[in-house]
Amino acid sequence: MERQGHGWWPYLAPYGLFLVVADLGSRLPESWQPAVWLIRVGLPGGLLIAFAWRGGYPELRGYRLGWGSLADVAVGLAIAVLWVAPYLLVAELPRPDPGTGFDAGILGSGREPLALGVRLLGFAAFTPFIEELFVRSFLIRYVEVFRTGGDFREQPMARYGVRSFWFTVVWFTLTHAPWEWWVALPTGALLNLWLYRRGHLGAPILAHAVANGSLALGALAKPELLGIFL
Repeated sequence: MERQGHGWWPYLAPYGLFLVVADLGSRLPESWQPAVWLIRVGLPGGLLIAFAWRGGYPELRGYRLGWGSLADVAVGLAIAVLWVAPYLLVAELPRPDPGTGFDAGILGSGREPLALGVRLLGFAAFTPFIEELFVRSFLIRYVEVFRTGGDFREQPMARYGVRSFWFTVVWFTLTHAPWEWWVALPTGALLNLWLYRRGHLGAPILAHAVANGSLALGALAKPELLGIFL
């Protein structure tokens, strides 16, 4: 049966909205930042849930938590170590300016737990789904068919291609802050390879979520790292 439409919106809309709100937020006055920050989490996350509710992500079906998921968790922990270790071991590596990281007091005094909870929800839950669905489901398949005008949805998941592998690794790297490129590039390659190995998008999503959650919890436990890893 022929598929209807191009099928891009479930992947492009949450991802694109996240990037647009982040860019607009950086241009607005400081007084707007609490609202922008909540919108940056809520709107893309809401779109993700809406598309998922309507069955927009068939590639997520069939993933079951089990013994195999322990390997996904282990990869996520390895990514967390890969991401943080160079900055702890090599002082010369570039890093963000002091004071540019997440401000737990963004919602006002006494609301720090709420702010941290929303930050963790966005960072460890919504972001892995939004980013992996776009990069390692849509983009990695679309790159293989854009010259022919084919439907990316007809491409099998988790099939290796040189062009799509390197395009998505470079994309993943460049969409992070320049100071993160040192660790974003091997992380993107590892997530691609893990997708091929496991054969289901649920595996890199869980690994990504574990990595982000571990980095966030580590930063909260070590406040001097809060601006770097959260």
